Amino acid sequence: MVKPIVAVNYKAYYPYSFGEHALRIARDAVRVWEETGANIILAPPFTELARVLDVVKGSGVEVYAQHADPVEPGARTGFIPLEALKELGVHGVILNHSEHRLKLADINWLIKKAKKLGLKTLVCADVPETGAAVAVLGPDMVAVEPPELIGTGIPVSKAKPEVITNSVELIRKVNKDVVILTGAGISKGEDVYAAVKLGTLGVLIASAIVKAEKPYDVIKDMALNGFKALQS
Repeated sequence: MVKPIVAVNYKAYYPYSFGEHALRIARDAVRVWEETGANIILAPPFTELARVLDVVKGSGVEVYAQHADPVEPGARTGFIPLEALKELGVHGVILNHSEHRLKLADINWLIKKAKKLGLKTLVCADVPETGAAVAVLGPDMVAVEPPELIGTGIPVSKAKPEVITNSVELIRKVNKDVVILTGAGISKGEDVYAAVKLGTLGVLIASAIVKAEKPYDVIKDMALNGFKALQS
């Protein structure tokens, strides 16, 4: 059975992305996974990775790092090599978010290294053409997010549905297997429904869940609407 993906980027909102707030989101995500079976990915700040991993242990909820640097381990003060993330026990990593861009050559290097280490990759792209370019490199997932809509509450599925349909078309021409997600302005279940109906398998969300008064309600609404779209 194909299941929708709800990927939550905690970013670095204070206090929402840290401490007890971060753990509450993780507990809510596990609860939604238990109740719906949806694929849920959490990407907390580096400082919260170990604690969030502990909360979701034994569940199907996966934990990704928000970034990795294209460097080998060594004298690399302040850098995060993939080997360190593997040692910590994360399941994957987000690359090339619009707030932390990478060069295409570095994305390619990181995808190859991640595969060797058994880590999944979710690569972000700002436009359909970039989505297709990174899809050629063979990541596990591509998330297309128009940066001008990020954090606006205006869902890309309504404001720019052509971004999603064009992304799906271009990406499928070069990679028939990669999972396609979308993001930017996604704030409720109906936005997820629209995105999935346009050809994606799910969404990448941040503030709508991280800053929510009741994260559980938002995550579950999105998961259920993802299933609804896939089954209709």
